[in-house]
Amino acid sequence: MGLNLVILESQYCVKLRERSSQRKKKSLFCPESVGGGKTLQQEEKQLQPGMQMDNRLPPKKVPGFCSFRYGLSFLVHCCNVIITAQRACLNLTMVVMVNSTDPHGLPNTSTKKLLDNIKNPVYNWSPDIQGIILSSTSYGVIIIQVPVGYFSGIYSTKKMIGFALCLSSVLSLLIPPAAGIGVAWVIVCRAVQGAAQGIVATAQFEIYVKWAPPLERGRLTSMSTSGFLLGPFIVLLVTGVICESLGWPMVFYIFGACGCAVCLPWFVLFYDDPKDHPCISISEKEYITSSLVQQVSSSRQSLPIKAMLKSLPVWAISIGCFTFFWSHNIMTLYTPMFINSMLHVNIKENGFLSSLPYLFAWICGNLAGQLSDFFLTRNILSVIAVRKLFTAAGFLLPAIFGVCLPYLSSSFYSIVIFLILAGATGSFCLGGVFINGLDIAPRYFGFIKACSTLTGMIGGLIASTLTGLILKQDPESAWFKTFILMAAINVTGLIFYLIVAKAEIQDWAKEKQHTRL
Repeated sequence: MGLNLVILESQYCVKLRERSSQRKKKSLFCPESVGGGKTLQQEEKQLQPGMQMDNRLPPKKVPGFCSFRYGLSFLVHCCNVIITAQRACLNLTMVVMVNSTDPHGLPNTSTKKLLDNIKNPVYNWSPDIQGIILSSTSYGVIIIQVPVGYFSGIYSTKKMIGFALCLSSVLSLLIPPAAGIGVAWVIVCRAVQGAAQGIVATAQFEIYVKWAPPLERGRLTSMSTSGFLLGPFIVLLVTGVICESLGWPMVFYIFGACGCAVCLPWFVLFYDDPKDHPCISISEKEYITSSLVQQVSSSRQSLPIKAMLKSLPVWAISIGCFTFFWSHNIMTLYTPMFINSMLHVNIKENGFLSSLPYLFAWICGNLAGQLSDFFLTRNILSVIAVRKLFTAAGFLLPAIFGVCLPYLSSSFYSIVIFLILAGATGSFCLGGVFINGLDIAPRYFGFIKACSTLTGMIGGLIASTLTGLILKQDPESAWFKTFILMAAINVTGLIFYLIVAKAEIQDWAKEKQHTRL
């Protein structure tokens, strides 16, 4: 057996030398034929089929769900849950913080009432002041969107998110003492906190440019962004219990402390580039870098603003975000009011029913990410078909269930089921329009995401304001008009997206090759 191998190897070497000498002679008289012929490596593969079969190593198993990139996605998920909880908890604690019908300083106030006021301090804030306090966070988020989208592609994402999360958590700890000092300090804290939370919410999308393989973008992004949906669900469940047992200041202390606790593993475990991570396995590092070798560049080029403004796929993403936030804000802000007007339940039952759409939206969002990547890995659908499919589901299903709601006034369970479906199915967009920017321009995904989110927030503000006016002017048919308008916006936005959306890297987003003569 050993002698036969020696003879085979000697024959292979002789033939390889003959082929290489023939190629050299041929290249002297006809150089063009060298480039068009077979390479030396290709001939080598043809000469040694038996040796290839014997020496070929089994392919390395790519780490799956229990891997470092999924662990980091879960860490971002926790960050999103915390910042959303810190933002939304004031909406419920405001009910306990303000009580104008219970003036302070009455001489016959009981000891129990005094102790309750120490645990739950009460302030005499007018409805206008309450509105300014609640909206101050939104102003900070809106102002910071575009600058963060630009600088997240230049500076360290790890530092931006880590310090912003720490700042938001510290400000959450300072809100109870700020309320005791004066309402102006509460407004300042909430505005700065909104800016910090906007940094976390926007800069995180730059992570997936270097950490998310193309066939896993749906799973990784939906896992992390679904934290925005789970946060309000947790707040609605635990805030009332904490206020009753420990007092409303403890709500801010608990969520602030949780944010500070998450900062430690963030600074220790997260790295901007998988190439620099000391703990990731070699096989996972090679898998990530090899899958992104043609998309990730080491140098950041200037933003092609004019090309982005002329790009229809970018406008498709922006209009899609405008559409999503329109329906999302209506279902988020007016669900408790709809439940109260249609079902006539008490406040505790209202809070529980209002939290259910968030829970099911979290489930649908993660399901969308899993299914979108499943269709791509099995080559069932193309990338653009997957994006359009889940965007269509996220726009059409809430519109259909929402339009049906005003006609179900006689059935309690039907209203609850359709209300949950109308609020939850919109999160199918997490596998569609929400990550479409990573397909067309991974180099500028952070900036595109910031601009599209800003467009969406404007749509959400318009939707909430217009819905309030409709409810005030025409209470009888207000819900019908609200959901019909929401359906019209969803269908219009979907048609525009289906026509002009793309999933290929655009020419203006490709790396420019500079050649020297």
